Amino acid sequence: MGDITDNPRLRERRYVFEDRHDAGRQLGALIKTRPAIRDPLVLAVPAGGVPVGREVAAALGAPLSLAVVRKIRVPGSTESGFGDVTWDGQVLINEPLRAALGLSAREVDAAVAQTRKNVSARVALFSGGRPLPAMEGKTVILTDDGLASGFTMLAAIQGIRLRNPARLIVAIPTASATSAALVSRHADHLVCPNIRSGRTFAVAEAYREWYDLDDREVLEELAGVP
Repeated sequence: MGDITDNPRLRERRYVFEDRHDAGRQLGALIKTRPAIRDPLVLAVPAGGVPVGREVAAALGAPLSLAVVRKIRVPGSTESGFGDVTWDGQVLINEPLRAALGLSAREVDAAVAQTRKNVSARVALFSGGRPLPAMEGKTVILTDDGLASGFTMLAAIQGIRLRNPARLIVAIPTASATSAALVSRHADHLVCPNIRSGRTFAVAEAYREWYDLDDREVLEELAGVP
């Protein structure tokens, strides 16, 4: 397990945040108990990570940008994924899952191509043509609204490492103990107030108010960011 900061008072508890904004404020406060962060840049994974990242960026006085990552959907499924594509086209495949699903190379290639199109469209929609900020030498704080399997976060970490940040901190409000341990091994530090163990885990169970954000709501969140 890597280096992890959590909130002992919130361990193993459910419904500890009012909503994503409250989670982001609590997360930002926990990050600020750590040594001062030099030259921070907050990257949020849309959609659910945007309100969280907005609050973290405000707490740290840091700029906010997006790390667009999308699941590569299992053919015939609208939810399940066997990998991820990042904003710059990098692909991370969950090979054990792909093998277990018995997906052919043609099926994988088709799913990856479709996901790349989707990612490109979302980058264009959310960025308004602005390039991703330079990360070299900065402390990147990568955030989302929670970690279930952690695989999407691993894909984002892979993309960010290619841009040579000085440090990479993963900051999420809630995570399963298994995913927190997994992701922490690939980051310089992981900050997560609410870590839960057990046989089942749902990100939504950390929130009293939970729903999926649509693109319009993401754009509204970003409109209030300097």
